[in-house]
Amino acid sequence: MSEEDLPGRLARNLRTLRETRGATQVQLAKLAGVPRATWAHLESGAANPTLSVLHRVAGALQVSLEELLARPKASARHYRRDSLPVRQRGAAFLRKLLPDPLPGMEFDRLELPARARITGVPHTPGTREYLACESGTLALVASGERFVLEAGDVVVFRGDQKHSYENPGARTAVGYSVVLLAPSL
Repeated sequence: MSEEDLPGRLARNLRTLRETRGATQVQLAKLAGVPRATWAHLESGAANPTLSVLHRVAGALQVSLEELLARPKASARHYRRDSLPVRQRGAAFLRKLLPDPLPGMEFDRLELPARARITGVPHTPGTREYLACESGTLALVASGERFVLEAGDVVVFRGDQKHSYENPGARTAVGYSVVLLAPSL
């Protein structure tokens, strides 16, 4: 972090955080226990605040000191298809839909060639799984029941049981699997 742009970065971050919260300088200055003129000076980019003032300002905004001083993060990031993890299970390809893991959840894109079948892995007890068919035809067998899904169909089932996925059709089928893992005890 270079010192030369620190006051300007602090000013931009403070203004953005305040405006995002729909608060006035007066309201946040009062919460932080600093004069409104001090807050205005911080937002001007000309201030050289003490660590104590920064600590009170961060507390009023409910952010860390690091967030007050950090470079702005991009509001979006593009992940190319080939940057997401893909694994092959039998003839099927499973690609993670999200680049960052979400605790207790799994999101995968399933691509199953014509007439192919794969066995699912049972998850922890209490897990729920959702299978949505995007294109083609997918069949799910869970607890001895067979569910045939066409484009747009969804089936919800216990993910802690034996299950398998099949493409009974003549062309590649694409589906999405969402797994809500049960919390571990």
